[in-house]
Amino acid sequence: MHNSLGKPFPCTSLCSFIIDSVGDGLFTVDRDWNIIFFSNSAGGIIGVDPDQVVGRKCWEVFRTEDCAENCVLRACIEEDRKIAGRIMMVERQDGVRIPLSVSAAPLKDQNGVVIGGVETFRDISCGPASKRKDGECALEGFCSRDPNMEEILRILPQVAGSEATVLLLGESGTGKEYFARAIHNLSSRRDGPFVALNCGALPALLMESELFGYKAGAFTDARRDKPGRFQLAEGGTILLDEIGDLPLALQSKILRVLQERVFEPLGGVEGVAADVRVIAATNRDLDRMVAEGTFRQDLYYRLNVVRMTLPPLRERRDDIPLLIENCLLRHRGSGGVDIQGLSPEAMRLLSAHPFPGNIRELENIIEYARILCPGGLIQVEHLPADVRACEHPGPSERPPSMEDIRFRAAVEAVERNNGNRNAACRDLGISKDTLRRILNRGEADPLDVANQAWT
Repeated sequence: MHNSLGKPFPCTSLCSFIIDSVGDGLFTVDRDWNIIFFSNSAGGIIGVDPDQVVGRKCWEVFRTEDCAENCVLRACIEEDRKIAGRIMMVERQDGVRIPLSVSAAPLKDQNGVVIGGVETFRDISCGPASKRKDGECALEGFCSRDPNMEEILRILPQVAGSEATVLLLGESGTGKEYFARAIHNLSSRRDGPFVALNCGALPALLMESELFGYKAGAFTDARRDKPGRFQLAEGGTILLDEIGDLPLALQSKILRVLQERVFEPLGGVEGVAADVRVIAATNRDLDRMVAEGTFRQDLYYRLNVVRMTLPPLRERRDDIPLLIENCLLRHRGSGGVDIQGLSPEAMRLLSAHPFPGNIRELENIIEYARILCPGGLIQVEHLPADVRACEHPGPSERPPSMEDIRFRAAVEAVERNNGNRNAACRDLGISKDTLRRILNRGEADPLDVANQAWT
């Protein structure tokens, strides 16, 4: 086995046998990005003959947009560091795009001088191959240890490969649009447009023109034709975000698109064919809305072909460190500041935070911390004030004691009987002396004492 310069590659036949026995692909490059070794497993995943790629530039073999702006090997070689678990989309030699989980490290000589880079990668397009270390599951930029998310990621490539309508459910900020984009990127429509529209953002009339466009003369100032979002998404995917906010009148028009694949622009007299895949998303309870009559049942059934419910971040707390790591990796080096990670104290605070805004809130917190952190580890003082407020919570209220409960019951019995203590004793089944002992908690008025004890 030789490198591009014709010199023997420093690897024994036993090493080659071991490398080729592993399912993961492996290759190495020199400082000029020439491939000097390419394993048989790597060739099988990418669909190339390993002997034919030695000596070629790595970007000629791995046809991906990440080579230009987000090269994993370049970061390893130039910064002398390892990178693990980066997700990237690669086009095989037969034109099929597949997601890879990529890890890389600098390649050094005996003196510790960086002479190139080594990269391993795994096809995570489906099945058990989507598993990463420590039980993580990763696909199309997502990573999770949560069983519910793992199941969603497992079926994501198959769902994307179909033409089925998808309904994404989940709270605001759980990443529904991100998932919709992933479905588009993994589908056969990936070269077509991805168009997103918030169905609750505009009044009904304007929303109809946004969805279906209009013809010249349809209304005042409509001097020329304007394409709608369905027309702009031709050959691609349209995301109808917050579909639960769509007025009933427009729901029937969306239903027609799904049933007949035809829509009519405002002012039009002929239907326009719609070659568009529809993905809908909402944070509302569509089942309840159908029962209340505020969402069409027939439209719901049309949308609910493939249903994915994204769990809130508070239900997948084990993913918080993974999401923080991914967020920092995406912005590593931006702004001229090198953020290495979070201090244990900062990570502890974020792991306990309720995150009502879910992943969107987490990303905003990390962005805020990156602005304040001068470099190194993000500390507690770099986090927003509302997160830091949980660091030293105030003393919790004392739970009522039995004495408090008995006192409150006695006061309520006296109030209920308009101050008649004999009647209060009968209600409580106690003697007048017992009632007096319960109420005599100092010289303060019993009602005042009760209010203080229960506020």
